[in-house]
Amino acid sequence: MKKLLIAAVVGALSSTLLVTAENASAQASSATATKKAKAPQPKRLFKRKPNPAKEAKVDPVPEGSEKWTCKDGLSFDMKGDMKRDQIVTVHWADKNYSLPREVTTTGADRFHDAASGLDVVVIPTKAMLFSDKDGSRLADECKTAAMMEGAPAPTQSNAINKAQ
Repeated sequence: MKKLLIAAVVGALSSTLLVTAENASAQASSATATKKAKAPQPKRLFKRKPNPAKEAKVDPVPEGSEKWTCKDGLSFDMKGDMKRDQIVTVHWADKNYSLPREVTTTGADRFHDAASGLDVVVIPTKAMLFSDKDGSRLADECKTAAMMEGAPAPTQSNAINKAQ
């Protein structure tokens, strides 16, 4: 009987110790996880070089382009002959845009690129620059140096009117 009593006491103590050991290891692992979560990140020893592929692309102003000065201190450059070219290049916001001619019924010259959303409309007294993306007018009252001196815009309709 003594042996049975001793075996029961040893079994009870071992199960108690086993539960206590499991609780202690669980508490230790949660404390370690908390310490790992709160551990400060190591500082970088060197700074990364800027990635040129991620930087904004800046296009040069096309050679032979004409500057159009707008109100509010804005301006854009346009390369091409509006009287005869079917595509002009507009330099706006450090980028070049190739804008094909659009047919109009009003006599205004319109160059529009659906991909970029850039739209230039030129009437005899001024040019306007629009964005189709948000429907806003980017620049207004734009004129060349000759237009500021009183000349009409170099549009296709003005060239036709002078020829007649």
